[in-house]
Amino acid sequence: MTLQEYDYAGESPSKLAASCLLLALTMKNLGGWTPTLEYYSGYRSQDLHPLVKRLNFLLIYQPRDKLKAVRTKYSHRVFFEVAKVTPMDMLKLEETLKSC
Repeated sequence: MTLQEYDYAGESPSKLAASCLLLALTMKNLGGWTPTLEYYSGYRSQDLHPLVKRLNFLLIYQPRDKLKAVRTKYSHRVFFEVAKVTPMDMLKLEETLKSC
């Protein structure tokens, strides 16, 4: 979804990927940012928090009337319907990230 948003064009692709992974881990309650993830990504959890919050905000307040192709594609069962996953409440996300 960030490919369609100009605001994310200046972000490093590796930082964007790491932030997406941290958000997914948090949304699915699969644990936090481990030392192994930190080592191989080169990012500390705290470095990713602002971008993780922006990504979650994008999921909550995405425009529903335009640019539906990506959402439609990832709503299919072949892609595990990831576009249908409910975004986290921003306050709960903030609390969860503080514990990472």
